[in-house]
Amino acid sequence: MNEGTLWRYLVAGAVAGGVSRTCTAPLDRLKVFMQVHSKYNGFRLCLQDMIKEGGITGLWRGNVMNVTKTIPEAALRHTAYEKIKAMIISREAREATIYDRVIAGSLAGCFSQTVIYPLEVLKTRLILRQTGQYSGIIDAAVKITRNEGFRCYYRGFLPNILGVIPYSGIDLALYETTKMHYLQENADVQRPGVLLLGGFAAVSGTAGQVASYPLALVRTRLQAQVPTKSESVKSMTMTGLFRKIIEHEGFFGLYRGLFSNILKVVPAVSISYAVNDKCREALGVRATT
Repeated sequence: MNEGTLWRYLVAGAVAGGVSRTCTAPLDRLKVFMQVHSKYNGFRLCLQDMIKEGGITGLWRGNVMNVTKTIPEAALRHTAYEKIKAMIISREAREATIYDRVIAGSLAGCFSQTVIYPLEVLKTRLILRQTGQYSGIIDAAVKITRNEGFRCYYRGFLPNILGVIPYSGIDLALYETTKMHYLQENADVQRPGVLLLGGFAAVSGTAGQVASYPLALVRTRLQAQVPTKSESVKSMTMTGLFRKIIEHEGFFGLYRGLFSNILKVVPAVSISYAVNDKCREALGVRATT
């Protein structure tokens, strides 16, 4: 992959990430609330409380930070995926198999999440904030750092990485595999339409989310934790939180908010992959096979 192609992958990934997150911001905020607050057994009451507290515009609370985080994340993930996949298959000069794509997708996800993870924590805090709690991104970062130190920005990092491995691997690999299979079965079609691309992405994204959801839920709860005098931060580890959720909420408590998450994931990944493919097409590049 030369420099001319590299920047095009970065641009396409960044645009796709920003557009998809803005379109699905209310669903993302709903998902985070469902994951963190166990009092909500259905998304209707949760949505009503969110609107009551912050109004309709409050549904997009934290979206600026979300887009700020998503643009480099999406750009790095899609670019790293193509780069790693190309490195894997270049030695044997062959087409990529689904196993190559899973490996490339998992490594790309780990790389992008490691780079942007502090922004992920900051996004979660801004999404969960009450009206007037922070005046903006900088104010939130200053207050959180002053009260909790820099280590708080890596709270939940381990379950996040463990969850990214199956999610990113399944998501990227299944999407590209279904798209390539469709093109092979329909030789007269040069490029799938936006609706088909969205459908492929919806299936791959949902499969990845279901496989990694318990780890994502634990990660979000760890990110949302604010230390108190009565509870030490160290008292709530990944394994400890898993045990606590199962003890108080049952096994299916690990899947709290899954439905609202799927409601977000389907349009989010559909928009992201469709926009990414169309941006690449407009920029004159195609992914390696």
